[in-house]
Amino acid sequence: MFAVLKTGGKQYKVQVGDILRVEKLAANAGDKVQFNDILMVGGETVTVGAPMVAGAAVQAEVIAQYKADKVIHYVKRRRKHSSQRTKGHRQQLTLLRVTDVLANGADKSGVAAATGTADARRVAHNAAAAPAAEAPAKPKRAAKAAAAQE
Repeated sequence: MFAVLKTGGKQYKVQVGDILRVEKLAANAGDKVQFNDILMVGGETVTVGAPMVAGAAVQAEVIAQYKADKVIHYVKRRRKHSSQRTKGHRQQLTLLRVTDVLANGADKSGVAAATGTADARRVAHNAAAAPAAEAPAKPKRAAKAAAAQE
């Protein structure tokens, strides 16, 4: 049985036992995550979603969080502008092993949904902020206010 899942803006065709490199997820090594954005499930019968297959999921175990090889971006301006610019970037990735492909019953599995780090930051930002502690009263200001009322 195979499935086509969507994560990090990309689509992956997976089956049980596959090793995947995906954009960084908010999970630690050893955690189980579940992908609920399933576009297609195949096997004896093929189910194509419109746009997603309802109740389908792919469960995976996080093997590691790591950085990809560095990608160098080099810009050289020619002619009268003798300038050069080098930039480097290492994409953060999550290594996964697919453990199960569920054609239905994903909502009752009890496994945490796979979310990217951007989603985790968004949720943390929108959470209610802790109430600020009141500043201690300033004695001189309190005395002046009492004198002004008299």
